[in-house]
Formats: sequence, structure tokens, C-alpha cells
Amino acid sequence: MNGDAHAVLIRSGRVIDPANGVDTTADVLLRDGVVAEVGPGLSAPAGARTIDAMGLVVTPGFVDLHAHLREPGFEHKETIRSGTEAAVAGGFTSVCCMPNTEPALDTAAAIEFVRRTARAAGLARVYPIGAITRGRKGRELSEMAELAAAGAVAFSDDGDCVHDTGVMRHALEYSLIVRRPIVQHAEDKSLSAGGQINEGPVAARLGLEGWPRQAEEIVVARDVELAALTGAHLHVAHVSAAGSLEYIRKAKQRGLRVTAEVTPHHLTLTDRLVEGHWWSATASLPPYDTSTKVNPPLRAEEDVAALLEALKDGTINCVATDHAPHAETDKHCEYALAAFGISNIETALGSVLSLMHAGKLDLAQVVATMTSRPAAVFNLPGGTLSTGAPADVAAFDPDREWCVNPQQLRSKGKNTPLAGHFLRGQVLFTVVGGEVVFELE
Repeated sequence: MNGDAHAVLIRSGRVIDPANGVDTTADVLLRDGVVAEVGPGLSAPAGARTIDAMGLVVTPGFVDLHAHLREPGFEHKETIRSGTEAAVAGGFTSVCCMPNTEPALDTAAAIEFVRRTARAAGLARVYPIGAITRGRKGRELSEMAELAAAGAVAFSDDGDCVHDTGVMRHALEYSLIVRRPIVQHAEDKSLSAGGQINEGPVAARLGLEGWPRQAEEIVVARDVELAALTGAHLHVAHVSAAGSLEYIRKAKQRGLRVTAEVTPHHLTLTDRLVEGHWWSATASLPPYDTSTKVNPPLRAEEDVAALLEALKDGTINCVATDHAPHAETDKHCEYALAAFGISNIETALGSVLSLMHAGKLDLAQVVATMTSRPAAVFNLPGGTLSTGAPADVAAFDPDREWCVNPQQLRSKGKNTPLAGHFLRGQVLFTVVGGEVVFELE
């Protein structure tokens, strides 16, 4: 084998590659930016870097279909550099960024700006999601063909729902031409207006305005029928309500092109956290802590249980972070005035692994929901260690316990309800394109 200074050999890890049904102790050789070989006892090329992964789980780099990198326009909350620094620390090598920036990602120039800035940062791969409508105002379609040609991998008005049924139909129809999914933020604001947390007993006890599940479920039901009418690919963002799952499940049974994602926080936390209780009874927060405020809101325990079952049976395709970093002033205020969102791209793995440690998911399922399954939804490269695939790798210790300290997060957003909470499972190194871009100190 010829000498190669651009090679990395990862030795003796537990390699899990769900796309190929691999779960075994093996070496992974990365060369010239791609996966060269996976197997036992591989030889290191001269000049290659060798990494000892004994005791670690080695997987394809994680793929996030839903993150807010905030740039352009909100660089005080996050930048593409700080967001991708946080991403690779969390094991994410591919990040799809949402278009609710200022200006919105509704022009080819805006899409190109994001891609150029991400390339300059040289960390995670960033895939922009273009706006469905101009300015994300829900009235006129964006120039979707131009955005797709510039590199948009999907379209969404995330942060806002496309309320107008006619506009949503036309967006779905046009998406067939550009062959990109439409990602819907399902929220009927005539029902959610003023809502702070999930409508139910917790909201009543705290005196906070409730946000009914039906605000999500009604939009999901409508959009499933529009997917049936058009034959287009509908992707439902951050599903939170048990009722939404029935529409998605039946859509799949009908053979419709409907996919869905769930966030780590909707899988593991409930609205009881707002009044200071973890449903797992392992920790507590003061009531009214604004780090618990998220859109859609944390739901009840029955919703969490239904979401987990839907992830396991394939009704929900994958986990996506909905990483939503905010500045300190956005959260340090009374609950009704606080911004929605959790900064969680660095804690996502530990959160989802908590389900494995509780015996609710196995490790291969955790890895699949964060690698091959999201990559398949948007037809992205990566998510596998197949020969010739991008040399994107995450290696983590599933048992390493660490305490979440917001001030140590790489993200500018320190807004997490997990502050002071111990997670079990941490990324030790991340490789993108054959380059080690993160190593835990």
C-alpha cells in the first residue's frame, strides 16, 4: 500500500453502519475524502493518522435535517461557524439549516452565501433549506427551481406554517419538478395564538396559556391529503402530538410520500418540566424556566410514549435536533415574552441514548435514526460507511457520563433545560471528509 498522508485509520471500534447491516468490531480506513475499507486488521498506509477506538462506537457521521444556524441576520444568536463547531462536537457531520434568517433563504444568492460560508468554516457539511414562499410570508412561492439549482435540498417556511391551502398545494406540485421535499411546520396559529405550553393540567396549574395538540394535528391531516392529491413528498417537521402520528401512519399505509422527524426533547421531556419536574424523576428545574419553552411545546407523557413507538415502527423516519440557539436576553425574561427554542445539537446524542440506557431503544436503532434514516429522507450523501461514501465518521463512548454546562457549549446558544443534568454518552471525535474536525479534550 502506498504512503498516504491524507488517510486516517480508525482501529478496533464497534462499527455500526445500519445502511449495510454492520455491527461488529472492525477498523475503518478513510482515504482521499472517502471510506476506503471497513474490516478487521487493516494496515495503515505510511503517513496515515491512526486513532485507537477500542471501547468506542464508530458510526457514520450524524445527519441533522433541521437546525437553525441563524446566519445571515441573527449572528448574535449563532453563526454558521459557531453552529457547525457545535455540530461536530455533537457528532453531526451534515446539517440542514432552516431558512428563517434575515433575509430569508429565498434567493439563489442567499443559498450560495450559506454554502460559501460553511465551506470557509471547514467543519460540518451544511445543506441549506430554501424558503417555500417569498420572505416566508406564505403568499407567493419562491423561485424554487433557482434555489434548488443553487443547492437547496428541501423547502420550508419553518417557524411559520404555510396556512393557505392553495399555496401549499402549488408548493407541493412545484416540488415535483425540482425533486425536493416540502417541509411543513405544522401549526394552525388561529389555535396556538398566545399559547405558551401544551394545553392541559400543567398549563392550568401554572396559569399559562395552553397550546392544543390540534393546532398541529389539523395541519398534518390537511397536508397529508394534499400529498395524496399531488403525489409530492411531504416531510412533517418536529412532530409532537400523538394524534399527528395517526395521520402520518395511515399516509404511509396508503403509499403516500410522507416522512416525519422527531426532536430529542419531544422524545425525552414532557410539559411537567415547565413546573419543575422531570418525568424521569432524575432531576428538577425551577418552575417557569424559559429554557423549557419550545415550538411546538413539550407535550404530555402519553405523547412522548406514542412518539417513541412511532420512531421504532418507522412512522417517524428519524431524529432531527431543531437546534434553536438564542441570545441570553431572548430567554432571561418572563415566560410569555421568552423566545421559543432549545440549543441542543451538542446534547442530542446523550438525550437519545438515554432511551437506550432505559431499555426503550437498542443502540443500532439509535444510530440508524441519526445516520442512514435521515440521509435517506432528503437523499443526502453520507449516513453510511459504504466504500466510496464520504469519509464522515463519529466515534462516541455510549457510557461516558458528563454534566451539561451551558458555558462549555460551543454554540452561542446556552439555552438548554439540561443545564446541570448528567447525560450518559458523549462524542470523542468527529471526522468530516477524512479530516478530524473535533476531538474531545
